[in-house]
Amino acid sequence: MRIAGLLLAGMDIFRGCGQSAARMTANPIESHSPMSAVLAAFPGAQRALFRQYHIGGCSSCGFQPTETLAQVCERNGGLDVAEVLAHIQSSHEQDAKLLIEPKQLDALRKQDPTVRLVDVRAREEFEAVHIEGSLLLSQDVMRQILGDGSNTRPLVLVDHQGKTAPDAAAYFMGHGLQNVRCLRGGIDAWSQEVEPNLRRYRVG
Repeated sequence: MRIAGLLLAGMDIFRGCGQSAARMTANPIESHSPMSAVLAAFPGAQRALFRQYHIGGCSSCGFQPTETLAQVCERNGGLDVAEVLAHIQSSHEQDAKLLIEPKQLDALRKQDPTVRLVDVRAREEFEAVHIEGSLLLSQDVMRQILGDGSNTRPLVLVDHQGKTAPDAAAYFMGHGLQNVRCLRGGIDAWSQEVEPNLRRYRVG
């Protein structure tokens, strides 16, 4: 993955969005729920499982959409299902706090010209369509962000549909940046809610 490659290479927050948090309400997931339902209810579940339990990050530790949460826990050392689900829910709530709504970002950019908008998609996607004023994440851009010593200047990360930006956000926050957010729904939501003339696309 491009983001993972950049972040692992190591080339060396606005206020909480209440509307976003409310939008991401908990869904009724139980031990017998298939992983497809878990991922639908909690989009960041795979990331949360990998970070805490090394589940789902590669082919050797992956899972099938039809497997139940209980089955995945059982074959990964007999993990406690309730504990795993609580971790997924907690991670989901933390992800919600990172989000900023497209219309909120639009208003913020008009009010604060110092907002940095960094796009974490592939170069081909960025060159095809991007939000005006945004920068494509590169090693040089990463060095600049980490090296400017600013913990107050807003940084908003943009991906395609809001699924990969949290990984980049975690990296920057892990390096001391505090004013980091992710665009809810990515550029796809932006094109629907703010800039309808911006072309939408599908990957794969």
